[in-house]
Amino acid sequence: MLKAPRSLTFKCTKCAKAVQVRLQKVSACSHIQPYFGVCQCGEVKHHAIGQKDAVESYLAAPEGWTHHH
Repeated sequence: MLKAPRSLTFKCTKCAKAVQVRLQKVSACSHIQPYFGVCQCGEVKHHAIGQKDAVESYLAAPEGWTHHH
């Protein structure tokens, strides 16, 4: 199994500058790896890699999202 990268870089949707997101809680769970970052302009960026339904759930409501087995 490949390890998730600790950080990823995206273009901000608000100002088009580069925004770096960092891997959040690293766990043994391979279903999802959530990322979070804040652009210099203040725009919050969430991202996740992993199982499609878990990623969609996280991106729909990242602030109150929890992952259960």
